Amino acid sequence: MADEQQYDYDVLVIGAGPGGYVAAIRAAQLGLKTACAESRETLGGTCLNVGCIPSKAMLHASELYDHAANGAMAKLGIRTTVELDLDTMHGQRRDAVKQLTGGIEFLFKKNKVTWLKGRAAFTGAHSVDVGGQAVTAKNIVIATGSSVTPLPGVTIDQKVVVDSTGALELPKVPEHMVVIGGGVIGLELGSVWRRLGAKVTCVEFLDQILPGFDGDIRKESNKIFKKQGIEFRLSTKVTGVAVNGDKATLTLEPAAGGEATTIEADCVLVSIGRRPNTDGLALDKAGLSANQRGQIEIDHDFRTAVDGIWAIGDVVPGPMLAHKAEDEGIAVAENIAGQHGIVNHDIIPSVVYTWPEVAGVGLTEEAAKERGEVKVGKFPMVANSRAKTNHEPDGLVKVIADAKTDRVLGVWCIASVAGTMIAQAAQAMEFGATSEDIAYTCHAHPTHSEAVKEAAMAVQGKPIHI
Repeated sequence: MADEQQYDYDVLVIGAGPGGYVAAIRAAQLGLKTACAESRETLGGTCLNVGCIPSKAMLHASELYDHAANGAMAKLGIRTTVELDLDTMHGQRRDAVKQLTGGIEFLFKKNKVTWLKGRAAFTGAHSVDVGGQAVTAKNIVIATGSSVTPLPGVTIDQKVVVDSTGALELPKVPEHMVVIGGGVIGLELGSVWRRLGAKVTCVEFLDQILPGFDGDIRKESNKIFKKQGIEFRLSTKVTGVAVNGDKATLTLEPAAGGEATTIEADCVLVSIGRRPNTDGLALDKAGLSANQRGQIEIDHDFRTAVDGIWAIGDVVPGPMLAHKAEDEGIAVAENIAGQHGIVNHDIIPSVVYTWPEVAGVGLTEEAAKERGEVKVGKFPMVANSRAKTNHEPDGLVKVIADAKTDRVLGVWCIASVAGTMIAQAAQAMEFGATSEDIAYTCHAHPTHSEAVKEAAMAVQGKPIHI
């Protein structure tokens, strides 16, 4: 036991985002003396403070505003005069964040996790400096997350040129917002301000939006968002952003090269991706280094190359998703405690919280075809009775199965509640379901989820309602 006594903590987690705070709580629950270093004033990381949570608060509020303002409610016999009170909308967003960050602080106290306030930097393999305080731990978990990838030569001032954080805080609705990047964050925040009255132009370097998503889903999403008034400039790169007073002039060129054009905007959102946070950690002092992409390499158990140092979440390879980090947080704590923590990285759902939502889990049709022969079933939401009664005709569900074994390899959907629907698909795939298993599972009627059943039936070529 003498060996155990020489450390201040059994586990020190660096970072209190969805990966770090979950790892700390789970480690404490497993009887390990645990601390968590976090330099923000509040817990919860990017996701809770300036990411997933506040953006959903704005997405939900702006959806309601849009339904009232654009005549969707009038069609249902609800006539209203609409007035935007942006201050109150921001207020409810901040309130949601405050309650949830406070909730984690309560959970830390309840589980006896020590919050060490400050930035952590390694001083050795088992020691760190947290804001001037020397701390030792038998196990250290790096959960420092990611931050916005800057666009070379473009300065983010959070007034005219904003990142995702600034785009949540705009004091007034922009006249023209240009979103650089057609990924999840750009589409979500672009759609918030589009609904509230801004003209929105989305510039994407690739030839289609939503990189990483299934091809059919990307095309269909593009069509839907275009219909909602978002203008897309695909296969286009931004070569410069010049700010003059409260206006910006962007220089655009075709991705393949060609003649430059300019557009003016009073707000530019830079959302070209995120990069791992390793700067300032002094990894070298612990005997670690980041790979070319700035990530920390780990093995299947989340161990780094240095014994006693572990890493999870956005700072390691894989999709930068809060729920992936969370699952890894639980698994790494269990591994440290000598249990068998595991994350099935093949089944991690992705959701875009636009209207309608876009969600997927498993392989795209393109990726599945590279591995062998597949069968695909599709079902349009326009033929789903609940979507019909809700006046939500846009979207589809797509099920991709192995042609020989019928095992489900991927499920993709666009629907108002796609984010909730995808959970069923993930659960089924976790159990190794075939398309037939989903097709013969009784689904409640009328629900949006019946479209998942019908798409599974379509794999065998026999949906009922189309």
